[in-house]
Amino acid sequence: MDEPTLARTRIAISPLNELVVGLYLLQRNPEVPWPYRTWAERAREILRTDRAIEPVHLYFKLGSSSPDLFSPIPPGPLPGIGDELAVLRDTPAELVEEQFAKHYPGGEPEFLRPFRTDRAAAFARLADGLAAYWDAALAPYWPAMRAALDEEVLLRARALAADGPDALLADLHERIRWERPVLTLVKPLEQSFEAVDQRLLLVPLIFSRGALSCSSDHPEVVMVTYQSRGSAVLAEGPVQPPAGPDDRLAILIGRGRATVLRALVTPATTTGLATALGLAPSTVSEHLSGLQAAGVVHRRRAGRRVVYGLEPAGVALVSLLDSGTAEFVS
Repeated sequence: MDEPTLARTRIAISPLNELVVGLYLLQRNPEVPWPYRTWAERAREILRTDRAIEPVHLYFKLGSSSPDLFSPIPPGPLPGIGDELAVLRDTPAELVEEQFAKHYPGGEPEFLRPFRTDRAAAFARLADGLAAYWDAALAPYWPAMRAALDEEVLLRARALAADGPDALLADLHERIRWERPVLTLVKPLEQSFEAVDQRLLLVPLIFSRGALSCSSDHPEVVMVTYQSRGSAVLAEGPVQPPAGPDDRLAILIGRGRATVLRALVTPATTTGLATALGLAPSTVSEHLSGLQAAGVVHRRRAGRRVVYGLEPAGVALVSLLDSGTAEFVS
């Protein structure tokens, strides 16, 4: 990496890359180790039984060196899964042609051909499958994962600001070596390239499990993923919002609606909320209707999904009345 690239080092989270690396974790580990074991059992059952998520099996067919467009650079430092899936849906034809020519000079595999010949439909199917898989397999765990990733980003950002990129890269991961100007990821695959006048983007992942990756197809950004601190949160199971006899929010709006309102600190679909909270979808839908009528929740369409989130009034309710929410929100 040249000096301008190093000087532009930034840190971001990526729910979509988290999802994809989680799939690789399942594929490459017949016996998934702690702390991922309980999550893996649930995720594998979903992969076996849910037809809606069938398009995600694409990632089991991709090799170790595949086009970055299937795991795109996050569009900002703290994107939601909907933001990243929107990028995937809108993958331009010229980017497909460029990356397929680079990675498959002799012609792309048959299973990837629809992404050239029927691009919009193929990417829409893939994004819908990823959204369904996210709702079923990751959304229940995401609040705890996000809290751990936020802490990781905060710690790394402080180190970057205080000591500069050299110190940050030297202490990033046991299998990442920084010997200026060369950044080495210790992997079975031998590759090398030069990053000139670009930007280095570091992305911590809960699911990395040492499966370091480097994305080099983007003309302006080199993305390096690494194992984040905090993966032990997956051993604790899906996040359950706080509740108790002194729950002022529940006293005001009812326990069921308070539970749903708290969970919407992270935007979610009806199905995702039902899975995360252990409630029937019809019950969640009823609570959402009431909260939306009260003006504390909004609904937005993202492709074929409807995603609910907090209005400013909902944020105020959770912040002011829920004495147990400070840790949950963080």
